[in-house]
Amino acid sequence: MPTSAERIPETHLAAEVATQPDDWARAASTAAEHAALLPKPGERVAVIGCGTSYFMSHAIAYLRESSGQGLTDAWPASDVRTGREYDRYVVISRSGTTTEVLDAMRAIPRETPRTIICSSPGTAALELGDPILIDEVDEQSVVQTRFATTTLAILRWHLGEDLGPAIAQARAVLAEDLETSVAAVRYAEQISFVGLGFAAALAEEAGLKLRESCQSWAESYLSTEYRHGPISIAAPGRAVWAFGAVDPTLGDDVKATGAHFEQRDIDPMADLVRLHRLCVLRSADLGLDPDHPRSLNRSVILG
Repeated sequence: MPTSAERIPETHLAAEVATQPDDWARAASTAAEHAALLPKPGERVAVIGCGTSYFMSHAIAYLRESSGQGLTDAWPASDVRTGREYDRYVVISRSGTTTEVLDAMRAIPRETPRTIICSSPGTAALELGDPILIDEVDEQSVVQTRFATTTLAILRWHLGEDLGPAIAQARAVLAEDLETSVAAVRYAEQISFVGLGFAAALAEEAGLKLRESCQSWAESYLSTEYRHGPISIAAPGRAVWAFGAVDPTLGDDVKATGAHFEQRDIDPMADLVRLHRLCVLRSADLGLDPDHPRSLNRSVILG
């Protein structure tokens, strides 16, 4: 009799999740090819986006500042501080049609350079900035995965990081038996994702992915804030999933509540791929179509 993993329907989400290690490897060439359009050391930079792209903006801002390359703010496209003296804006938008993104780009001071990273050819946003088009990672699933992580990979390569280890770890994650890989969290009633630094932004993204694809109860916090209130929801049948390194005593405190503590010593981007696979499995368990989540569209276009 086939396992439940073998009975998982073929979805765009599953196919797109699986290409990520190769996408991140190609991102090194993309970063080199478009280096002139990406932030230079010392520039004051704002990175903007909506939803998943906003979380990637947070990750990029943290990594750039922590590497000493200059002040970097992350803003939701609906609330950009255009009055600040930035040397460059970096805009992230998979669709290139989101109303808040287009409005934000039009509000940027005319003389300030702005780079738009997008995967959709022929869209309006590409006409409003210097484009980096990565249509090879465009997606048919509404739930965004590889476009976001490849954008982050481009910026990490540009900052001088070697993503070889993260790519190898992601490939190892994809080679694992799916049911075994996420067995401890597969049926968790509730999952809280936690992290520090750029991993905190990926924890936010993990919670969003689980809510979108599975309609699941998922929350996200800085790991240092989790014990300042949120731990009160931890209980048997629930879980806390830590991205990256956290205080070593946090796991003990979570386990004392009866909740499961999930953590691996791998790059947070590779761990996000493991969460993506959980989304695929849980959506199948629940009979949901992760390519077309309830009440969501590929782009938010306001009338």
